[in-house]
Amino acid sequence: MWLILIRRDLMRAFGQGGAWLPLVFFLLVASLFPFAIGPDTALLGRVGSGVLWTAALLAALLPVERLVRPDLASGVLDQLAIRGHSDEKVACAKLVAHWLSFGPPLMAATLAAAALLNLDGAALARLELGLLIGTPGLAALGLAVAALTASLRGAGALIGLVMLPLATPLLIFGASAGPGALKLLAATSLLFGAAAPFVAGAALRAGRS
Repeated sequence: MWLILIRRDLMRAFGQGGAWLPLVFFLLVASLFPFAIGPDTALLGRVGSGVLWTAALLAALLPVERLVRPDLASGVLDQLAIRGHSDEKVACAKLVAHWLSFGPPLMAATLAAAALLNLDGAALARLELGLLIGTPGLAALGLAVAALTASLRGAGALIGLVMLPLATPLLIFGASAGPGALKLLAATSLLFGAAAPFVAGAALRAGRS
């Protein structure tokens, strides 16, 4: 059943086109930033990693509102609970599906974005490693915030206000990309990933009561 839930969310993400919006936004930011900075390729190379991490963080906001709200409104989550599937199990499946629809495609898009920002091979390798470690944390944070705000009206603006401050450590450690920063990034991402299913599960139960 767990794999069925992951497959269902993946098909919905790619089938409805929602998985492509973060990538388009990410590439738009990467392509527009050089116009703002100008032709200084050395400067672009120095700030490129930070720019792409910021773009990734903002792109992660786009699919959040669709992670939980549609299933809550249609009663799918209630039916799963009636059939004995725990909210934490459902949230864990949604987390895996969300990362698969967001993390690897974003890392692939980074290859094109890095060329636009004049990142060398070493900087690109560090950036890709940081995204591999950090995007599960972004996905987990997005799921937790989606569950917490799913029952609220007009939660779109609230999602950004809640998620952006919490994601700041991921941005700082990911953009730094040193060995120590990557360890802190991994610890933060692991913490978010471990806590998100329980936070989301508790939020779903609270909304049901």
